[in-house]
Amino acid sequence: MPYDVKKDLKQLYAPKNTDWALLDVPEQQFLAIDGRGNPNTADSYQNAVQALYAFAYTIKMTAKRTGEDFVVGPLEGLWWAADYAAFTVRAKDSWQWTMLISLPGTIGEDAVEEARESVKRKKKIDAPVRLEKLHEGRCAQALHIGSYDDEGPILARLHDEFLVQHGLEPAGLHHEVYLGDPRKTEPAKLKTVLRQPVG
Repeated sequence: MPYDVKKDLKQLYAPKNTDWALLDVPEQQFLAIDGRGNPNTADSYQNAVQALYAFAYTIKMTAKRTGEDFVVGPLEGLWWAADYAAFTVRAKDSWQWTMLISLPGTIGEDAVEEARESVKRKKKIDAPVRLEKLHEGRCAQALHIGSYDDEGPILARLHDEFLVQHGLEPAGLHHEVYLGDPRKTEPAKLKTVLRQPVG
């Protein structure tokens, strides 16, 4: 059976709680690419996501040939801005991001470099995709059902209520896992895992 991060780390990719709860997140490995700007309108965002998937599927095909097949994970993102209020008021042009796709720990730098050559040659994509390890540790996490633009209230509740009540502070970048395809799913039914490392 191919490795499937959604099944192996169910607590991270299929949470049931729609309000904030604490959990420990183990170290994971990702394909990563950085950028800034509005994800709805910036060409750089669309290009980054396209590059990530091109790399992920190229690496998957190579891994399959060597008996280490895996299911390509969902798109994920780390988000930040100079002023946190940019998220609660959805001031997207000032957002900075690192988009991610989870990779099994068995995949090494050599596989990424091999994919880089292939993607450049076959798809004419030359993008600064890299391998990155992320160990978020203790996090607050919730499942948000609905439009991305409706995340403001649940994020405000995290910062104004949940963290205060638990004596915690943000200790890392806001992390989102996109469980639905916005091109095929109506906004009200989109599922997004919201995660915030805390300390």
